[in-house]
Amino acid sequence: MTNHLLPPAIEDRVARTLDRHWLRLTLLAWAGIAIWYVWQRWAAIHWLSLGDTDDNMRLMQVRALLDGQGWFDLRNYRLNPPGGFDIHWSRLVDLPIAGLIVLLRPFVGVAEAERLACGIAPLLPMAVVLVALGATLRRLVHPLAWPLGIALFLATNVALGMFMPDRIDHHGWQLAMLAVTVAGLCDPQLRRGGALVGTATAISLTIGLEMLPYAAMAGGIIALAWVWERSERERLALYALSLAGGVAAGFAAFTSYANRVYRCDALTPVYASTVVLAGGLLLAVAVASPRKPLIRLLLAVAAGAVVAAFFALAFPQCLGRPEQVSNELYTSWLSQVREAKPIYRHPLRVALPIVTLPLIGLIGALFATWRARRQPTLRGWACVALFGAFAALMLLWQARAGPAAQLLAIPGAAALAWMAVPWLIAPRYWWAKAAAAVALFVIVSGSFTQIIIDQFKVDRPNAYVRRVNKATGRCLTIPAMQPLNRYPAQTVFTFVDLGPRLITLTHHNAIAGPYHRNGDAILDVHHAFMGTPEVARAIMKRHGATMLLVCPDMAESTNYRAKARGGFYDRLAKGEQFDWLVPLPIRKGSPFRAYRVE
Repeated sequence: MTNHLLPPAIEDRVARTLDRHWLRLTLLAWAGIAIWYVWQRWAAIHWLSLGDTDDNMRLMQVRALLDGQGWFDLRNYRLNPPGGFDIHWSRLVDLPIAGLIVLLRPFVGVAEAERLACGIAPLLPMAVVLVALGATLRRLVHPLAWPLGIALFLATNVALGMFMPDRIDHHGWQLAMLAVTVAGLCDPQLRRGGALVGTATAISLTIGLEMLPYAAMAGGIIALAWVWERSERERLALYALSLAGGVAAGFAAFTSYANRVYRCDALTPVYASTVVLAGGLLLAVAVASPRKPLIRLLLAVAAGAVVAAFFALAFPQCLGRPEQVSNELYTSWLSQVREAKPIYRHPLRVALPIVTLPLIGLIGALFATWRARRQPTLRGWACVALFGAFAALMLLWQARAGPAAQLLAIPGAAALAWMAVPWLIAPRYWWAKAAAAVALFVIVSGSFTQIIIDQFKVDRPNAYVRRVNKATGRCLTIPAMQPLNRYPAQTVFTFVDLGPRLITLTHHNAIAGPYHRNGDAILDVHHAFMGTPEVARAIMKRHGATMLLVCPDMAESTNYRAKARGGFYDRLAKGEQFDWLVPLPIRKGSPFRAYRVE
C-alpha cells in the first residue's frame, strides 16, 4: 500500500495546482514574506537603521539624484568638501529606491517616503531570486520541488541578510542576477537560457564588479558545454550577443563621468571593451561550431587566450589590485576589512554557519549529477555542481563570497531533501511525518550548526567585544546624531566609518568614508588620529574641519589606540586636553564627544 501525506484525491489536486500555478504561488509567497519582514523590521525602518556605510552612501546618492545632481555625476560633495568624494558605483540600483520615494512622498512626505523606500526596495530582488530558484528546481529536481527553494532561501543567514529592509546597497540585485544565471544555465530552451545568462551577467557587471569571478565562471561553463555538445551553440551564441550588447548598453546608460577613464574597479572602458571583445569572439566560434569536439576546444581556448592577451597588453595597470590603492592604504585599511579575509580567519561562530550550507549543497549537487548521468538533467546538474564548487572555493579567498555560496548551494540541498521524501511519508502518524520533515530541513539547510553554536556557546564574544559592538551601534542611531544638528552646518572631522552615517542623518559634512578611490582622505584621517596632536590639528585645518567628533570604544577607535599608543587619539581617549580643542555639549548620555577645532 502506498503512503500519502493527504488523501489521494486531495493530494493529486494539490500537486496539479502547485505545478500549474507555481509562478503565481511563488510571487504570492514573496508578497507574504515581504509584508512579514516589513512588519517585523518596522522599528528599524522607522529609525532608518542603515547599519552599513554602503547603505548610507546609497541613500545619499539617491538624494543627490532627486535633488537635481547630474545622472552621470556620482560624486558626493558632502564628503571631503569642497571637491567631493568620488565613488565607483553606477545609478542602476538607485532607480527602484528613487522610484519608490517619488511614488510615496506625495502621500507621506519626503522623510517617511525615504524610510519606506529603504524598507521596501531590498525586498524587490528577493522576488527575482525566488522565481529563479523555483525555475531551477522545477527543471532539475522535480516540478513540485520549487517550495523547497523558498524554504531553504529563508533558512540562509548571510544570503537572506542581503535582502532585508534597509539593506539598500547593490548586493541583493547582484545575487538576484546570479540566481537568474543559474536558471539560464539549466534552461532546456537553449536560446532563452543563453539570453538569460548573458543579460543577467551584463546587469550584474553594470552594477559593479563584485560578481566578476562568477560571471567568468558562467561564461566558462557555457563554453565547456558547447565544447562537449555541439547543439549548445545556440545557447552560446545568444549568451555572447546578450552579454556584449547588454554590457555596451549598461556602459552607455549608467557609467558615470568618473568611470569613463581607465580604472580597474568598475565597468569602465577597460572591462567594457574586454567583455565586448569576448562576446564577439564567442559569437564567432558559436557560428562556426566545427563538428569535432577537439577543434571546438581549441577554438574556445584560442578565444580565451586572445581576450586575456588583449586585457594584459591594453590594460597592464589592471593586472594587480583592482582598487589601485597605495601600499600604505592597503596595509593599514583594505587588507584589514573583515569581509575581505578568508573564511578560515574568522571566528568559528561566524564561519561555521556560513560554510555549512555550501558544503551540503555541493554534496547534494555532486550526488544529483551522478544520479542524472543517463538523464537529460545531467548537463544542468553539472553546471550547478561546477558553480557550487567554485563558490565554495571562493570562501577560501574572501568571506564576502558567503552570500553567493549559500545561494548557489540551494539546488543541491533541495535535491538531498527531495530524495528523502519517500522516508518522510513512510511513518504512519502525521506527527511522525512532521517531526521527520523538520529534522530533515534542519539538516539539509545547515541550521543545525547555529543550534549547536547557540547551545554550547561556541566562541561567545567577550565583554570587550560586546562593549565595542554596543558603542558602535549606539553612535549610528538617529537619537545619538540628531542633537548634532543644534550646531550650524560645518565640516566635521570624524572616523572613516562614521562619515557616511553622519552626512545621512545630519546637515554636517565629513571628511572620509571607507571607499578606496579617495585613499588620500582616508589616510589623512588615519594620520591625524594616530599621529601627534600637532599633525592632527594641521590635517583638520587643511580640510577645513571646525568640529571634531569621536565615538569612544567604536570599533575603528580601538584600532587607533592599538596601533598608535601615545598618538593623538589615544591621548584624547585617556582624557588629555588640548588648548586647540574646546569641548562642545551635545546632550546628557550622548555616546559622542565633540570639540570645536580652533
